[in-house]
Amino acid sequence: MASPSIYRRTLPSPPAIDFSSHEGKKIFREALAQGTMEGFFKLISYYQTQSEPAYCGLATVAVVLNALSIDPGRKWKGPWRWFDDSMLDCCEPLDIIKEKGITFGKVACLAQCNGAKVGAFRSNESTIDNFRKHVISCSSSEDCHVIVSYHRGTFNQTGTGHFSPIGGYHAERDMVLILDVARFKYPPHWVPLTLLWNAMNTIDEATGYHRGYMIISRLDRTPSILYTVSCRHEGWSSVARFLTEDVPLLLKFEDLKDIQEVLSSVFKSPPDELRGFITWVAEVRRQEEGNLTLSEEEIGRLAIKADILEQIRKTALFRHVTRWLDSEYPCCNAIANVGDKDILPGLAASVCCQGADLLTGRGRLGVSAAKCCSQIEIKHLNADSENPVTLVSGMVTHGGSSEQGVDVLVPSCQTDPSSFCLSSEGRCIGMHPSTADALTVLLLALPLHTWSGIKEEKLRVEVTSLLETENLPPLLQDEVWFLREQLHFLMTDIGVPTSL
Repeated sequence: MASPSIYRRTLPSPPAIDFSSHEGKKIFREALAQGTMEGFFKLISYYQTQSEPAYCGLATVAVVLNALSIDPGRKWKGPWRWFDDSMLDCCEPLDIIKEKGITFGKVACLAQCNGAKVGAFRSNESTIDNFRKHVISCSSSEDCHVIVSYHRGTFNQTGTGHFSPIGGYHAERDMVLILDVARFKYPPHWVPLTLLWNAMNTIDEATGYHRGYMIISRLDRTPSILYTVSCRHEGWSSVARFLTEDVPLLLKFEDLKDIQEVLSSVFKSPPDELRGFITWVAEVRRQEEGNLTLSEEEIGRLAIKADILEQIRKTALFRHVTRWLDSEYPCCNAIANVGDKDILPGLAASVCCQGADLLTGRGRLGVSAAKCCSQIEIKHLNADSENPVTLVSGMVTHGGSSEQGVDVLVPSCQTDPSSFCLSSEGRCIGMHPSTADALTVLLLALPLHTWSGIKEEKLRVEVTSLLETENLPPLLQDEVWFLREQLHFLMTDIGVPTSL
């Protein structure tokens, strides 16, 4: 028997006050006069309804990112770059979110990996007074917005956990405007701030941890351009626990004598999923007939990627990592075994599928849902004399017989791309960030207290000096801090204490 259809719900009032009601309009006018509705106009300009019942977190992030005028850097439909909830899958596959929703930590990570600066506060890590200060500050400005994670039951509404942005604040009444992204269910409404705090000060049964709020603003710098944490696969939490819990214990209970033994301790028996935990951000576009020209934006982003790769490879840590890889495995076989995709034909297929997933909305990062077919071509373009580019082109199938031509732009090293191995450095080189690059940046992204258990003081000091970020070049420093912040947000979802 078909379930009955529902046209909206009646908003329980009190405690909520419908935004469009006579009283709701009066509160709005008074708050506007007080100057605490400044953020409202940006939000309302990009206010949207979540496209699925469980997409409240995605729709909320999309509204706020668009309100902050953050460029997604990838197409939505046609030539338009625009945030839509169907594009926000870099922290969890959409089919999983559709079934189970999304957690507080992954919403914070999602906003951050799409170009926002995020301050995330669970209710047990903050106070109602601090929350009120943040609400007043963001409501009085267009430069930041508040996202709240709360339980609907506190307002006598149907449903459980929910995400929405805060649209404004009324000081005398101490009320906030919730721009509910489930507009098919409830309209925007005013609620007492103290009651909203109570609704946030609840436990999310999916994680066992408190709900809370986030402060979202624009980054002062370009977000990560080369690497990101991939938490889309089911095994990411085991990798996170390995890195934050198991590794410090291994270092504490083993008698390590040098850097090579430290690396062996960390990488000898990691979870299989570690291979995909740090992944690169592809530069993807739909294939255009005969068009091999690069835009100024594409050239600029690829140049930055190449610069970051070069900076990684100039660190002393990278030399230790490549030496360890070379000692553990024979030259390129080491990279093939650990990285799995660094041999050119397999890599090209992987890159091609990754690009197809991104353009078809099946996954910005992580496991491919598309199948690469034949016609994979690799061309080397000279965007300019200093920044050669590798173009991987291929035809992929998706959803049966549907085909899509994909171009993926990859920064190339200065070395001849046909040369695969430098035995003196123990790494494969050419068109793609190698395993040695990824392992180096992963080690840099781990908090320094990870290494505090090393018994030998001289070795501990040496390791710490290799992993300090203060003296890194600015581009690489930004990349490392981006990854470190992502790890911090994700750790809060599995109850692992971290410090940036």
